[in-house]
Amino acid sequence: VNMKPSWLVIWAVTLVLHSVTAVYNITSQTVTYEESGKNLSDIPSNLFQNITKLSLKNNKITLKDTDKEILRSFINLIELYLNENLITVLYNNSFCNLTKLVILDISNNHINTVHKAAFAGLKQLSVLNLSCNAITQLDSDAFTSLESLMVLNLQHNFLKFFHIKSSFILIKIVLAGNPWTCSCELLDLQLWLNASNVTMENENNTVCTFPNTMEKFSIKMAAIQPADCKTERASLENTVTPAIKLKSSALLRDLTTDNTTGNNGTRAELPLLGKSWIFLAGVLGFVLSTTLLIFTAIKCPTWYRYLISYSHRRLEENDSEMFEQEFSADVSSFPTESGTNDEDPIETLEEIHAFAPEEDGFIEDKYIDSYVTEE
Repeated sequence: VNMKPSWLVIWAVTLVLHSVTAVYNITSQTVTYEESGKNLSDIPSNLFQNITKLSLKNNKITLKDTDKEILRSFINLIELYLNENLITVLYNNSFCNLTKLVILDISNNHINTVHKAAFAGLKQLSVLNLSCNAITQLDSDAFTSLESLMVLNLQHNFLKFFHIKSSFILIKIVLAGNPWTCSCELLDLQLWLNASNVTMENENNTVCTFPNTMEKFSIKMAAIQPADCKTERASLENTVTPAIKLKSSALLRDLTTDNTTGNNGTRAELPLLGKSWIFLAGVLGFVLSTTLLIFTAIKCPTWYRYLISYSHRRLEENDSEMFEQEFSADVSSFPTESGTNDEDPIETLEEIHAFAPEEDGFIEDKYIDSYVTEE
């Protein structure tokens, strides 16, 4: 009998110790960093990368590029609180590396624009709080990458309508405090709210602001008829399309009239399209021809002098006898006059030599001089 209570005590103590150990393990895996209300303008860069919960609320953070780079290093982050800061725009891939993030709170900022891929990469995110901002337009495509999203808080913004696809799945949505316009623009949201199993929090306070006939009506129950929206869209298309066609035809007619008629109403000749390249080729050919003629006129005298110039060469030793014979024949061919003496050939040779152009030093003058000396 005494054994049973002792075994029960041991079993109870074991359970308590096991539960305490489990709680301790969970707590030891949670690394929290709290930096709230310290007027920080940047996310601190000296934090441990194993942080799982980061609270930076009530600061002056604007989520600059440097802040996004620092956030991407916290790959183990599960909860991120950036509420009550000065964020105005959520750019694409602002939290792309936080694949384990579950809760993201960026409420009470000044956000007016949310880019389509602002939440790309947050596959585990289940709670997103965008309340108390200045968002005027939003599309459900901004949340398509959030595969695990269950709770979306959009209350107290400036949304008049919210285009949402029927495939969008949530458990809870908060839409109160927006100036909803209950018209055909809001029809897809109303159909989604009624067709899905989503719970709309504060449904009685989520009411129409415009038009006045539907003021204070719940956006979920407002009388927006799909048939009326189809008729309105069809009439709008029928009204806009003929007007556009009429304006286009009138504009085309005016342009045609201006091009084909002159000021006095007579038909004017239009320049042939596609002929401009012929004119350009003609101008180019004329310029090239003129340039070639000028170049030829300048360079021709130089070529002429080059062709008629005499190129001298040094005589070889065995050519001296042949040169004397040729020179004697040339001298004997000159006509003789009466009264001349034996020195006439020498004078004639000197005259020829005087009118010869200056040579380059390699001429046959020394042979001629030696011939004259021998004579």
